[in-house]
Amino acid sequence: MQAQDYLKNCQVLLASKQYAVIKTREMPGNQTYLASLHTPGEHTLIVEESFAEGPWIEAAEPGWKLLSFQVQLPFELVGFLAIVAQALAEESIPIFVLSSFSSDHILVKEEHLSRALARLEALGCLILT
Repeated sequence: MQAQDYLKNCQVLLASKQYAVIKTREMPGNQTYLASLHTPGEHTLIVEESFAEGPWIEAAEPGWKLLSFQVQLPFELVGFLAIVAQALAEESIPIFVLSSFSSDHILVKEEHLSRALARLEALGCLILT
């Protein structure tokens, strides 16, 4: 199957929460987060926006909505996110990309959300709220 075949009738779940992408030098002890990435000298966390406060935060970028592609993608699939990213880039919509074991997710700024949803629908996706 080709990457574009996975987009046809793909359900995309729009999370009700709003998120912030934060940078910190240390991991908070009791913080709940959606995702984390640890590299030398930096920790990036994605947290609910209401949790994006505290002395442990070095920088924060709030205002993101989570879109999760509700489809199991094989590891050998090539180009799924490239199609999504290209379609949104054509509309000047920046994204922050996440992948889980079997699916992909994107964060879109609230101010671009309606245009992003329309573009995903044009690709054949079904938006779930």
